[in-house]
Amino acid sequence: MRIQYRVDALDRVGHRGRVTLDLEGVEQPTLDLVLPSWVPGSYKLVNYVRGIRDLAARGAEDGPAVGVQRVGADRWRLATAGIPRVRVQYTVYGHQMVNEAFDLTSDHMFLNAALALVYVDGHLDEPVTVELHLPPEWRVVTELEEVLTHPPTYRARNYDELVDSPIDAGRPLVLTIRPLGIPHRISICGDGGNYEAHRLEEDLGKIVEAATRLVGESPLKGYTFFIHLSDIPDGALEHASSNSSVFVRTVFEPLERYQRFLSTQSHEYFHLWNVKRIRPKVLGPFDYTQENYTGQLWWMEGTTDYFSDLVLRRAGLYTPAKYLEEAAKIARAVLLTPGRNSLSLEELSRIAWVDLYQPFEETPNQSVSYYAKGYLVSLCLDLEIRHRTETKASLESVIRLLWNEYGKTGRGLDEDELQPVAERATGLDLAEWFDRYVRGTAEVDVDRFAGFAGLTFGPKPKPADDDAPEPGYLGIRFEDGGGSVRINQVLLDTPGHRAGLSPGDEIVAINSTRVSHAKFEKELESYPPGTSVDLAVFRRGYLRHVAVTTGKAPPQKYRFAPLERATDVARKVHESWLGIPWEPSKPAGEARKDPAPPPPST
Repeated sequence: MRIQYRVDALDRVGHRGRVTLDLEGVEQPTLDLVLPSWVPGSYKLVNYVRGIRDLAARGAEDGPAVGVQRVGADRWRLATAGIPRVRVQYTVYGHQMVNEAFDLTSDHMFLNAALALVYVDGHLDEPVTVELHLPPEWRVVTELEEVLTHPPTYRARNYDELVDSPIDAGRPLVLTIRPLGIPHRISICGDGGNYEAHRLEEDLGKIVEAATRLVGESPLKGYTFFIHLSDIPDGALEHASSNSSVFVRTVFEPLERYQRFLSTQSHEYFHLWNVKRIRPKVLGPFDYTQENYTGQLWWMEGTTDYFSDLVLRRAGLYTPAKYLEEAAKIARAVLLTPGRNSLSLEELSRIAWVDLYQPFEETPNQSVSYYAKGYLVSLCLDLEIRHRTETKASLESVIRLLWNEYGKTGRGLDEDELQPVAERATGLDLAEWFDRYVRGTAEVDVDRFAGFAGLTFGPKPKPADDDAPEPGYLGIRFEDGGGSVRINQVLLDTPGHRAGLSPGDEIVAINSTRVSHAKFEKELESYPPGTSVDLAVFRRGYLRHVAVTTGKAPPQKYRFAPLERATDVARKVHESWLGIPWEPSKPAGEARKDPAPPPPST
């Protein structure tokens, strides 16, 4: 069957486009058209179909009307009755600038096909073309193959490739770099932006080179960084030859904010290997109508997160100190989550559709992000491998073998294959390790693994000259309840939990003194750990009093720091991992050397 889409920017002010779908070679008496319920890389079901209206069909361009019956929220059945050529038309509304979007405005269009282009059920593997009718001054940027310039027309090998190749159009600033000789475009849409173009070109080029060296080779002929500048950030989404991201337009300064931007870009870029080509079998070809379950998302996302920071270190965009600081932040986030050991990483991966992507008030008490814990477990596995092999192998060895045996060949991973691959790549028996930390729920002893690199891990000591009062701790997370303190989460085994505070409670007074959301944290300084207080709370509209004894707050910061002594193996692990020689801990006030030049890939 020949499948051709036409997209018209019908009403840019009203944010509504018109889609025409021409089908030739129809042989079935009925055809089902379906709009996806999710987008690969974003593991949640969404009602994208809500923007589609007025779907109608007829035989060819001016033929007889074809019966259309809506047989599901996102499925239409056409009674083609042997008509060989069918034309379908509908309108679609799009006005949300996020990384998975159909967004049409007076000066821009961003199209992820899953949100606007229905597919023909049973024909997902067939080639498709997309013809665009846009203002003539607009420029189109996409990694799809161009087959015609006027009007801009593109070809995809199948619907999966179409969904995996977003189309951006408008007046973008397009920068082109050629790291390792491969053209990479940086397409920036949106007014304003405090970026410096040359710096952006240089730093993204470093990420490309470092990531490619880490894996060993690139599968790309070209790549596009789609960067949308807005007032509300939305993160990023990976694609096989691009990534689409939405950032606040001032994200490029100061350095700490810019480094978060670079970390996101590094993460999405590493996905071109890990998840887009090295993938579980269920993640391609896709079933767009329902959840696609796998126990490997911790590796696809958490390990990608780990490697993305390692890439920044390899690229010289993180100093060793900055790299360890970011790793310590991840470790703290995991260790301070009460539900961190409730479920295995494999189970966290399988239930992502109803857990990570649909959090609620009890989520931190019964779950943890597989991104964060996957990162932490991957870091510890890397140190375990480097230690036990005396740096002859590492987690990099595992990703390279995965690339050569699975990514390059297009072979998907079975659910139980990660451990055997890791063992073949390293020559180690890792059964007990996977049983404890991947299939099991054992606490991750970060300090023990840090010792393999001549480091220690733990809370960062309070400076000797810091005499600020220690505030009381309740163990609640809260928001502004119109001036009051509205509790949205109560963490397990904390003072608030033991006292019986509940999500939805509004704290209005402490010891009969009125409190406000704006000053609540400051006011807790008057009630240090161990203080008994009376909280006046409105619970479902009724005033109650709750007696609480404040506790000691968890550490604000954790850190990796050098040990006083390290074995020869630990020194080797440290240098192979961080790219600098190990140095012992220094007396207070003595600076530690921290060179910035990038290390070679191990």
